[in-house]
Amino acid sequence: MPAGAGDEKYSAQARAVLAVSRYYLGVPGYRLQGYQAMLGVPVPDATQWDQIEVVGDCAYKVFAQMEKEAAQGELIFQDDTAVRIVALIKENRDLVAAAQAQGLSRTNERTGMHTTALAVQVREHTAILYSSSRHHAGENLQGLLDKREAGLEKPLAMSDALSSNEVADESMLIRCHCLAHGRRKFSDLEAVFPHECQEVLQVIRQVCDHDEQARADHLSPEARLAYHQAQSQPLMDKLKRWLDQQIDDHLVEPNSSLGKAISYMQTHWETLTRFLTTPGAPIDNNLAERVLKLFIRQRKTRYFTKIRIVPTAPACSPA
Repeated sequence: MPAGAGDEKYSAQARAVLAVSRYYLGVPGYRLQGYQAMLGVPVPDATQWDQIEVVGDCAYKVFAQMEKEAAQGELIFQDDTAVRIVALIKENRDLVAAAQAQGLSRTNERTGMHTTALAVQVREHTAILYSSSRHHAGENLQGLLDKREAGLEKPLAMSDALSSNEVADESMLIRCHCLAHGRRKFSDLEAVFPHECQEVLQVIRQVCDHDEQARADHLSPEARLAYHQAQSQPLMDKLKRWLDQQIDDHLVEPNSSLGKAISYMQTHWETLTRFLTTPGAPIDNNLAERVLKLFIRQRKTRYFTKIRIVPTAPACSPA
């Protein structure tokens, strides 16, 4: 053996390569097994799991420290997506079987599985945490807020307007809703209602251009707020009057697809326009959606996730 090879069959570097290949590149174990065999260094997929688990055991302490730091952050982006977890799929089968034995067509227990991404700005750093379990994004965010030190100012929390993103006590944070999600409801209808949708899309396009300009100029949160109030506030006020007019003057059927898109904007207007009232409030949730693509990549290439569920902290267990 070469000098410095050590007594361990798998070095820390080899284990790290396996972990990165599977959980960052999204390469399934059987594909990596074939690749390693082609290189003349076969590593069976079962062995890969054993060695990756060693890395995971070491990473728990890192995750716990990152979670502690992220809990003190000023701005939190949150989102989740569906995931398939082997252990929970088996558990779901048992739940369904138990329900059928009782004469029920379905179980009353929660069977959904989700991967949540929390991207948290902590001063000049950004901490990105992932959690895969039965918990929704709001429940995972609540678990993070429970670790927040007393006396700190309320953090900004950006998400879409789904109820699954809400925490148990919304007064613990300043809620922002993604303007891009509001825009999407109209862009999807542009072919059917071209004139009406353009009224909304043009305004949001100009507001997003203003936000991009503020970012390019490296404006402070206070300067960015003043810039938006001067440039974007008149546009959004005009849009709000137009939206109200469509419903008040019965120009749009409230139950139509366009009416529901307008209602969404009206209902969440305060949180959709938080960037006009609060320094540092983001305009969209694009950061959370970008970082969540890491798990979407794995879902498309591997179809399921094999992770260990930690019963003592189900809302905070890393995948």
